[in-house]
This record gives sequence, C-alpha cells and structure tokens, in this order.
Amino acid sequence: MITGGRIAAPDGLLDDGWLAVSGGLISGMGTGAPPGGEHVDVAGALVVPGFIDTHCHGGGGGSFSSGETKELVSAINAHRRHGTTTMLASLVSDPVRTLVSQMAALNELVEDGELAGIHLEGPFISRARCGAHDPAALREPDAATVDALLSAGHGAVRMVTLAPELTGGVRAVRQLAEAGVIVALGHTDGVEEQILPAIDAGATVATHLFNGMRPLHHREPGPIGALLDDERITIELICDLVHLHPTVVRLAATHAGRDRTVLITDAMSATDAEDGSYRLGKLEVDVRDGVATLAENGSLAGSTLTMDTAFRNLVRSARVDILDAVRATSGRPAELLGIADRTGSLRPGLAADLVVLTDELRPSRVLRQGEWVPGT
Repeated sequence: MITGGRIAAPDGLLDDGWLAVSGGLISGMGTGAPPGGEHVDVAGALVVPGFIDTHCHGGGGGSFSSGETKELVSAINAHRRHGTTTMLASLVSDPVRTLVSQMAALNELVEDGELAGIHLEGPFISRARCGAHDPAALREPDAATVDALLSAGHGAVRMVTLAPELTGGVRAVRQLAEAGVIVALGHTDGVEEQILPAIDAGATVATHLFNGMRPLHHREPGPIGALLDDERITIELICDLVHLHPTVVRLAATHAGRDRTVLITDAMSATDAEDGSYRLGKLEVDVRDGVATLAENGSLAGSTLTMDTAFRNLVRSARVDILDAVRATSGRPAELLGIADRTGSLRPGLAADLVVLTDELRPSRVLRQGEWVPGT
C-alpha cells in the first residue's frame, strides 16, 4: 500500500491519499487514514499513472531495430526506470525483409507483455520529409506489401505512420484501419487536400506534429493545419524543448485539448546513455549534449528524451496543468491503444502502474503491475 501521496486520480488530485495494491492491480484508494497493513509512505510526493509511450525507437544503448534480445531488453528497462510502464517499439524505414526480421525479434516481447506492440514509422513516407530515415528504404504503400508487414507482425503491429500523398496512400490508410491498426500521418509533404481524404479513410494520429512535415503557412495550412484542426486526430508532441519550442507545445496542446494530445519521446538508443556515435537504422548519428543529429547533414535524428522529462517540460516550460499533463502521458495514449480498461489511470481494477515524483517532478520510484522497478 502507498500512503501519504498527492494522487493524480481521474477526477482530480487526492491530497493525503492512499492506494492499495493486490495481485498487480489497484485494489482500493482513498484519502486520510488508510486501511491497516504494510505501507510505503511517500511523504506528500505526487503519484501519477505509469507513462505510456507510443513512439520510441530505443534507449539505454539498445535499439528496437537491432533484433538483439539484449539490446531490446536494455531499451525497455532504460525507459521503465524513467516511469514508462507501457510502450510501443518503433521501427524506422528499412527494406521489407529487414522489417520482417526485426518484427520477429520483437513479437516475443509483445507476447510476453513487455511491449504493447510495434509501430512501423515507414517505409511508406515522403522522400522530401524523410528526416532520419534511409531514403533507399522508402517505397509506395501497395496492398501486397502492407499485407506482408501485417502478417509478419502476427497481430503485434499497432500503429503505422505513412505519407498519404504517396501513390496508394489513402487506399493503404483504409486497408490498415480496416485491419484494426492505428494509422498515423507523418513524414509527409502533402497539402491539406491530400491530408483530409486520409483522415476520412481512417487516419487518427499525427506523427510528431510539426516535425517531419510540410510547415504551416498562413496561405497553405498543409498537414499541420489540417491535423491540428481536425477533432478526429490525436496529435503527438515531442516535448524535449529541442524539437519544439515550449510556446509551440502550449499552443498545440491548448488547441487540441486534453482529449487529443499525446506526448511521445521518439527516443533512440542514446537515451539514458552517454554522448557519442550511434546508429538509427542504417544512418550514423552523433549525440552531443543529449541532442541526436545525423552525422551526414546535422538533421535531428530522434531524441534522447524520456517520458518523465517530457512530463516535466510540459508542466514547467510549456505551463500546462498537471492533470492535463497526466492525461497526455497516460490517459489519452491508453485510450488510443485501446487499453484504458487495463492501465493509464489510477483507479481500482486497473494495473498498479504508477510513478512517484519528487517536488522537482523527477521519478523516485516506479511501480509496474504491482512490482517496484529495479533501479528506482
């Protein structure tokens, strides 16, 4: 049992709150004097639901593209120490046969519950906006290739990012949506007239809004204007204060609102690791002062962000309310993944996934499925 905390419950903060855990689930919660039994007194610390990251490429020196079990586990554990209790493993663009091999290595971790699924960020993206993706790996989204990737995932593919202006793009959106996959629009050079049909076909997410897409212009709103203004779209924001200025984060989060805003890390293998030389897919990446850029041209190459830092930046730098930040890092992503009946908020019957935060909004302890995460 956890006692003496400021618990971020769905209906508001519970001061002097307690939360009981049994069998990996939250079995009860309230305020004031807790029921008897062993307890951990968190002395007024903020207790929030475990973070859910729907867009992450690696961490702790490990990449989800590596196919190496040691690296995959290292990445998962690195983010867990920072409060991420649920995550998708994101893969950058690669040849189809390579993606099939990478998914085979990830499928077992999905089946074991270590990962919530796989996110394919490509290869169906724009060459003009491919960012840190290998241009040689990009291709049009033909129906046979989409089917092949979904089949290789054995149900583990939960999200696919694509550029809808590609030949067959809107058809692929419909194909993926009908298969139960979350379709995200990103790495796109499309104009509004190419974005809207994809939303009508079933796209529901904007992959890291602003980054990897045609910029917003007052005479041509492009993907940013279309995606931000459409109430059917949930927007991803990389709140590392490198990819986006805090004012931009606040403007986007305010316009989209708490039911359409999700924070992601877009983290690569250098996250929770030392500066130096790394790889993202086949591309060389330099990491200096925690900023990851392509060695070839200096373009941003993912991030070294963790969800606790994203949460802290959203509250302290973008000046977003704590409960809205909780929603953006837990509640809304759980709904997006269809797992809100299992995790994503602190209420009885859900998984005991939570983060105890210090006054500086840094994690002091992390609980996942009722077990304390080592190293916290």
